[in-house]
Amino acid sequence: MNFSELFKVSGQLCRFSPSGKYLASCVQYRLVIRDVSTLQILQLYTCLDQIQSIEWSTDSLFILCAMYKRGIVQLRITLWSLSAKSVSYIKYPKACQKGIAFTSDGRHMALAERRDCKDYISIFVCNDWRLLRHFETDTQDLTGIDWAPNGCVLAVWDTCLEYKVLLYSLDGRLLSSYGAYEWSLGIKSVAWSPSSQFLAVGSYDEKVRILNHVTWKPIKELAHPATISSPKIVVYKEVDKCQSVVPSQLTFPPPRGIPNSLFTVHSKYDLTEVPVSLRTIKPDTDRANPELGIGLLAFSPDNRYLATKNDNMPFCVWIWDMQKMRLFVVLEQTSPVRSFQWDPIRPRLAICTGNSNVYLWSPTGSLSVQVPVEGDFKVLAIAWHPLGEDSLLLISKDHLCLCYLETGDEQ
Repeated sequence: MNFSELFKVSGQLCRFSPSGKYLASCVQYRLVIRDVSTLQILQLYTCLDQIQSIEWSTDSLFILCAMYKRGIVQLRITLWSLSAKSVSYIKYPKACQKGIAFTSDGRHMALAERRDCKDYISIFVCNDWRLLRHFETDTQDLTGIDWAPNGCVLAVWDTCLEYKVLLYSLDGRLLSSYGAYEWSLGIKSVAWSPSSQFLAVGSYDEKVRILNHVTWKPIKELAHPATISSPKIVVYKEVDKCQSVVPSQLTFPPPRGIPNSLFTVHSKYDLTEVPVSLRTIKPDTDRANPELGIGLLAFSPDNRYLATKNDNMPFCVWIWDMQKMRLFVVLEQTSPVRSFQWDPIRPRLAICTGNSNVYLWSPTGSLSVQVPVEGDFKVLAIAWHPLGEDSLLLISKDHLCLCYLETGDEQ
């Protein structure tokens, strides 16, 4: 595993282009475009104010920079056609957790709307922004929408005060409605499997319910117990590791290609014998958005695994075998898990916890490596190369670097 030098970044604003050829990063009011293979600067743009958001076009030919301080807030969505040089407006978009969703092929867009105290969905054809369907949803306070990867079904979920998932077809027909329970906090996270066969619904009751694409009913409930007792479950626990090399003997950053054994690795994973009790926290249920329930969900690209995080067990990542519909692995970290992300090509999971380490898991094993750079580099966010070319973007508060993986790094 090798690492690039550090580059400055502001507000954790850095993105791979969809083609994987470019890396865009922001430093205050400057936009820097680099070649991913060499990290050389290709373009440097100066904007009028500090950049607060960036987005690539799907063909990687354009990049949008938003400077909110110079903008005007209006309750509408503006569509800019770069080919026809025209502008269209859509009124009444709903400000919610996820109120806009495109199909994976880019042909259709669904938009959540709120008017006259009711929720609606509008489906548009993206090539000419023609309205295809407009319909009211049976929700109290719509919170999010998401297309299945095949673009045939739209999932709509209600506020956490009302446990309800609605499934709509492309033509606006209600296919099914599902609710697990009443009179308690409901849905917290939703994720489609890449094959569109499963919809995982994470709830505040610390369970994930797997809905199937035939009946849209749950086929399995995945609970997150505080004690692991089954010998079939592998439990990795991060522990402090004594340094084999005195830090003062090393000059950081080390040259590319130096063996990993010379790195000052502060932690490693140990296999833990069951039964084992996992670390939990007591959430403050009197506050809004308590640290309770399934906050993160993600399927592996081959549909084989599902990774989850239960927010009142913030130190653990749970990995489920979706062929056998059972818990497969638990990784317990020393710090709360901030995020995780699957490699887009192979079943390999990257994890960050806000410290100076990056963590990898694959079916062959797990790995903990400290980022060997000068200074205090805390990994706050991660992103895989979009084409899965064995590189991982690591982002701290003020810097970024690229991690280059080699064959066998995850073992």
